[in-house]
Amino acid sequence: MKKQLRNWFIGLFASLSIILLSGCSLPGLSGGSQNTIRIAAQNTTEQQIMAYMIQGMIQHNTKLDASIINNLGSGNVSFNALKNGDADISAIRFYGTDLTTILNEKFQRDPQKVVKTVTTDFQDRYQMTYFKTYGFADTYAWMVKPEFAKKHHLETVSDLQKLAPQMTVGIDQIWQNRQGDGYPAFQETYGYKFGTVHPMQTGLLYDALAANKMDAILGYSTDGRVASYHLKLLKDDRHFFPPYDASAVATNAVLKAHPELTEVLDRLAGKISLKTMQQLNYQVDDQLQEPQTVANNFLKKNHYFTGGH
Repeated sequence: MKKQLRNWFIGLFASLSIILLSGCSLPGLSGGSQNTIRIAAQNTTEQQIMAYMIQGMIQHNTKLDASIINNLGSGNVSFNALKNGDADISAIRFYGTDLTTILNEKFQRDPQKVVKTVTTDFQDRYQMTYFKTYGFADTYAWMVKPEFAKKHHLETVSDLQKLAPQMTVGIDQIWQNRQGDGYPAFQETYGYKFGTVHPMQTGLLYDALAANKMDAILGYSTDGRVASYHLKLLKDDRHFFPPYDASAVATNAVLKAHPELTEVLDRLAGKISLKTMQQLNYQVDDQLQEPQTVANNFLKKNHYFTGGH
């Protein structure tokens, strides 16, 4: 309940902040120094971690400063901050999300087509550069407890078919009737349905699985609770969920003004695996460390990806 209330206040703040984006000069938004790079981050743990990671990389590897516009409420809000010139870099954007919500393109699952369409259209329509993925994707994922997977020899989502009629599963409330990659389309793609399906709030899914009230849940691949509960993610072997690979996006204007930023952002490409992101989220959400502390410790441990000590 406390977390829900906190998220409500964060969402309210985000809504108010975007109204002010076009009118007032708030700290970290418009009117900053030309040598201060403004990084937009949404109100999720991984967005904030990556924003601080980009800030740390910029400050360590260049003579530039960097500020963070934090707790923006959605991908549309952070996109508009870049489009309107109120921010220079979006800490995380997802190919699959931007394909349908920003570009209004038809839903598709082919990773290569999605990446090509999004990167090309962001350049042509909005003069923004989509960098290569960090190495992780924040997507829906079926997961089970390790002992359940071992008992039933589960590695892929297809492996659930033999058990599905007797299974009790928990899903995100939104996913039950979601178009394109929701439960109806899932049944068509995989050819089976579960015996009992319980739609519930996302935060309750992991606790229900840990307490053996569910046989499997549909959670989020980068959630820190995957690590804390030692859950096993099943491979989406039929590629049902579209590519939600995470990447940084920067305006061409800031890259032209500060070419050194391209090299800095390129250094993060492929450096953060799914398991790494799970662990970083876990440190914030479960161990209650600050996102900035987690990001800075990770960068120091990896020598800011410069190859030196």
